Amino acid sequence: MTITPPATGHCDRLRDALGAFRGSAHVTERWGEGLAAALSGGARLLAAGNGGSAAQAQHLTAELVGRYREDRPPFSAIALHADTSSTTAIANDYGVDEVFARQVRAHGRAGDVLMLLSTSGASANLLSAASAARAAGMRVWALTGPAPNPLMAGSDESLCVEAPSTATVQELHLVAVHMVCAAFDAAVARGVRAARNGRGTRGRGARR
Repeated sequence: MTITPPATGHCDRLRDALGAFRGSAHVTERWGEGLAAALSGGARLLAAGNGGSAAQAQHLTAELVGRYREDRPPFSAIALHADTSSTTAIANDYGVDEVFARQVRAHGRAGDVLMLLSTSGASANLLSAASAARAAGMRVWALTGPAPNPLMAGSDESLCVEAPSTATVQELHLVAVHMVCAAFDAAVARGVRAARNGRGTRGRGARR
């Protein structure tokens, strides 16, 4: 009987799940392009998660406010859980389920995007946030674990990772975050090139 070391087994599970996840590339491409269009037009991204998913959400907002690979302008993206004074005050005064929803109602506007990350897809505070965002006219995208789950049902779009463990789901969520960022940057670059070409065409027309 062959015994697989835990570390090697972890790699094997990730490899197997990644093979299936690769078929979701079109979703991350669409999200990246949609996010580029929204944020370039003055909208903002709000993101939230719990525990490890909070770290992934904050990773996403950091890539947009800072940069992913190449230098480009900063874009508005806020990780809701990172405001510790607001989250603890809201939890104390209104309950944990309102921690993100109240911030969504404060910061979110029609046309903004709310990205929610959850390995279970069942966190009550994220479900409340999704409901508040949809009421405000925001788009809600969810990165979750295996389908079906309540957060998938409460979002406009979802990408559900089929994996046997929470750790593997979180690792593939990070892959998804980077794929969204790559598509976002590519879409922004195309927009910049198109704007430059448009100005050049108008300029040439004016000289004729």
